[in-house]
Amino acid sequence: MAAAGWPLSSSVADLLPASLSLTLLLASLVHPLPPSAPFLLRLLALLIPSPRPSRAQVVVVVLGAAAFFFEHIRKIGCTHSLERTEVSASFFEDPNSLNKVPCPSIYDPAEKYISLIIPAYNEEHRLPEALTETLNYLKQRSAVEKSFTYEVLIVDDGSTDHTSKVAFEFVRKHKIDNVRVLLLGRNHGKGEAVRKGMLHSRGELLLMLDADGATKVTDLEKLEAQVRALAKKAESSPALSNSPSQRLSDAEIAVFGSRAHLEKQALATRKWYRNFLMKGFHLVVLLTAGPGIRDTQCGFKMFTRAAARKLFTNIRLKRWCFDVELVYLCKHLRIPMAEVSVNWTEIPGSKVRMTSILHMVFELLLIKVGYGLGIWKIYS
Repeated sequence: MAAAGWPLSSSVADLLPASLSLTLLLASLVHPLPPSAPFLLRLLALLIPSPRPSRAQVVVVVLGAAAFFFEHIRKIGCTHSLERTEVSASFFEDPNSLNKVPCPSIYDPAEKYISLIIPAYNEEHRLPEALTETLNYLKQRSAVEKSFTYEVLIVDDGSTDHTSKVAFEFVRKHKIDNVRVLLLGRNHGKGEAVRKGMLHSRGELLLMLDADGATKVTDLEKLEAQVRALAKKAESSPALSNSPSQRLSDAEIAVFGSRAHLEKQALATRKWYRNFLMKGFHLVVLLTAGPGIRDTQCGFKMFTRAAARKLFTNIRLKRWCFDVELVYLCKHLRIPMAEVSVNWTEIPGSKVRMTSILHMVFELLLIKVGYGLGIWKIYS
């Protein structure tokens, strides 16, 4: 039972002990803030009247904050359940013919050898150079290797500048079969932009890369070689020795680009407090997802189609730490992972701020609690 003055749904009582519901009821009676006041504001206000809050007040605030946190986790789970079952009405716009091209599904057979997914938010200045370099490489390679077919999928995550205009210029020049733009309408976060791109791609291999071009696109060959090595190893395993040879897209493999080999150089050039925060963040990541991948945050990752189908239909986080969630899911879904060193250059214009670290830590806590307590289910 939840008090009428508290903006909590009745489902919270299903997740929390009855004593907590009673505590929230008492809290709503002892403080005069109106029912419309934000939940956390009402909690914090319990401590404001007294410079030395009583133990009961502290308990109310702590348990109330826990109620808010668990409700937030539950809502993420509910949203994910709806997204898994909804029928996508998304489409690509062809600026040349003005036709709308239906979005493919990750459940459809692959039509291209590789898909490059580029999440973009307010990238009108950095995107042109990165796209030009990427498409030049792809065109040159496809001219030499006839089986090398490709698509570049730019996911505009609700940009407020001219990112979509810049992207559509490349669609006009390279045709919609090779370059596509997916408009999300409003800003959701990098994780959601990558998820949408993956679910609407056509490749056997799916590569996510950042819009700033910090990692050389030619390094995809390193990840590609590792994918093939792991696929060959899987085929030679006793469990698959008697099965017919499978296509590359059917193997479940994830390969992560890594900047870990550049760590010493980064430590020498960064300010001490940034190094402190970085080390602290890595420790929290280790406690959340476990060992195995040293650099979870590099924006250069490759997945086979089968692996992407499992991972991106399970992923919940929409912003910073979806990379860590991918590692966590790979381990629990038993998807083979590898980490490959890539060339990386820091490009001015990063959107990571000091406040982003707090958001990241909060999302890591969501992973630990959401999956650890079984509130978030993993579908295989």
